[in-house]
Amino acid sequence: MCGIFGTIGSDRHAAALALSGLKDLEYRGYDSWGIAAIDERALKIKKAVGKIGGIEKSLITELIGNIAIGHSRWATHGAVTERNAHPHTNAGRTIAVVHNGIVENWQELKRELVGVRFVSETDTEVIPHLIDKHVKAGLTFVEACRRSARKLEGRFAFLAVRSGEDTLFAARSGSPLIVGKGEGQYYLASDVPAFLDYTQVVNYVDDGEYVLLSQKGAQFFKLENNLEVKKNDVRIEWAKDVAKKGNFEHFMLKEILEQRETLARSIQQDDALIERAAEKIKGSSRVLLLGCGTAGHVGETARYFFTQIAGKQVSFVSPSEFDLYAPFIGKDTLVVAISQSGETADVLDAVTRAKASGASILSVLNSRGSSLERVGDFNFLINAGPEIAVASTKATSSQLATLFLLAYAVRGELAKGKRIVLETVAQINEWLNPKFLEHVKRVANSLATSEHIYVIGRSYNYPIALEAALKIQEISYIHAEGFAGGEIKHGPIALITLGTPVIALVHEGKGKADILNNIAELRARGAYVVGISEDRHDSFDDWIHIPSGENIAPIVSLIPMQLVAYYLATSRLLDPDKPRNLAKSVTVR
Repeated sequence: MCGIFGTIGSDRHAAALALSGLKDLEYRGYDSWGIAAIDERALKIKKAVGKIGGIEKSLITELIGNIAIGHSRWATHGAVTERNAHPHTNAGRTIAVVHNGIVENWQELKRELVGVRFVSETDTEVIPHLIDKHVKAGLTFVEACRRSARKLEGRFAFLAVRSGEDTLFAARSGSPLIVGKGEGQYYLASDVPAFLDYTQVVNYVDDGEYVLLSQKGAQFFKLENNLEVKKNDVRIEWAKDVAKKGNFEHFMLKEILEQRETLARSIQQDDALIERAAEKIKGSSRVLLLGCGTAGHVGETARYFFTQIAGKQVSFVSPSEFDLYAPFIGKDTLVVAISQSGETADVLDAVTRAKASGASILSVLNSRGSSLERVGDFNFLINAGPEIAVASTKATSSQLATLFLLAYAVRGELAKGKRIVLETVAQINEWLNPKFLEHVKRVANSLATSEHIYVIGRSYNYPIALEAALKIQEISYIHAEGFAGGEIKHGPIALITLGTPVIALVHEGKGKADILNNIAELRARGAYVVGISEDRHDSFDDWIHIPSGENIAPIVSLIPMQLVAYYLATSRLLDPDKPRNLAKSVTVR
């Protein structure tokens, strides 16, 4: 979702630091950007529609000052225009605010601000006007910001500055906010990569807190009662280079190939924690898996893991449809929440409601210090490292591996689960070689002019068919749909004409004969079938080889589909790292 960045310190070119920070947050998805800087005399602002990646520092030379805030906007309220881009100000242009999330009561607050002329269509603009109202009533800038923050409803994080002040104010409720502590310079951002060039020492701002940054440091307080909060410094263990493309043309390809290492890291979990979580799963009368988008497909796959490996019946529910299950949640319920960022709004809303009803929370996530980690009773970090491309790849397979391991732990065979994953990693390391990549690229290029692509799978591979179709939609903009192999004849087969591309995910074991029968039915109607399987079959028009393994089939089927989607995008001259209208972390409902 939107990216925010702020800095204060001795550097008079704080705006240049903000520009650099926003560039490092591009992966979050955005459609406009803006920066505000404060010197001794005035507040100066530069904002524009479009990409910030090619913007040079020379274009913001007028923004001189040691305090700056910046924002990359993913439009929610109001069209994509310069007028709606952040920062937003009060009428006198003495206060500037950048904001992530949604102010749900913005219309009500707008009505309270009698006589104020609003110049944008955004919910954010009410914040600087609220602050201004309190300042004019005689409050200090900090207290005016605190009281304004307490009036906001919904998930948000905002930064505020005022000309003549030597303080940067920030508050959070639901949206991520992290402080970076450098040498004589302090930073605020919605994600760590924004300031990793300058420091690896951070403090996490918790919900219901605000922070004051000055040249002397950072102070944390409770929004409710102004009580000061002491924070422990946390050192980020991964280097900035991990979040750079290196010699790769795109982050997405780099992250797909990083699965040769990340899968092994994902199962480096505390065995005692795994066993405790397994006991909790076994002892819960109701287990619900939650996840949105790609994480939702991970949850649907995990349903097969727990059912077929562990013999434990579990359910999957989309968090945005959680109302259907909410009345049945209680102390005997375990909610397994899956999120790469740990900040997905729909997931957090469902988890908060479940916890209030007495449920226990098991989280599978990739981001240390996230909101989801804070509410989890059992937290499993997948250790995939920063994922920059908007379309998730390495985090997806690591989530699958972690849940696969948990299923084997519930079965009482944790060591066997680890062995299967490590054996698969060894095969993947040999399999993902330049010759294989060239082959997948050729297959993808042959499909790049298609208007429609269908993907089918059975058992474990049904949710992977859904995920494969989603990846194709996300980054190549080709209409794609995933189906359970057995359901294709109940309607979707009407879509098949001569040459219609169908990708079939085939795994060894139970269900193989059935999916091959489905392929034969499609071929009889003229489908052009690309098989993804261990062995080539006569019913395939083209074939992509995968390593062996029945239970681990979702991971080895997933990776070539990620590559197919990637090469479809590049063949169509699209940027797979930044698909239109999408954001890395969806922190709004």
